[in-house]
Amino acid sequence: MSATKRTSQIVKVSGKGENKAAAFASALSNVSKKVLKESTDVLLRIEPKDVEILSAVEKNYTERFLFFFFPRKRTTYEVELSVEVEISLIEMADVPFKQVDAQDPNGVSVPFTTKKI
Repeated sequence: MSATKRTSQIVKVSGKGENKAAAFASALSNVSKKVLKESTDVLLRIEPKDVEILSAVEKNYTERFLFFFFPRKRTTYEVELSVEVEISLIEMADVPFKQVDAQDPNGVSVPFTTKKI
């Protein structure tokens, strides 16, 4: 009996970076974090199937030292993505656990607690 199941899910993530590749890498690294946060099952694989770019913004600004000195142009990139992922998982509700009564493994047994008459 196979306990693994496959589902598909769409996740929206965003990321920022100093260059375009860093912005995409930041957004894609947030996919697994978001899927793990939303699930209570055991996830075996999170595989992106399709990526849709919702927004891509390039922000330019002038940075100055002590408000006046050494002006330089800086650029940051922000992306927002909609990622369709295929998830292989084990559903915890479907796993039949057998209940067994056992002694406390960290407990200490004291053999001389009862008196024999």
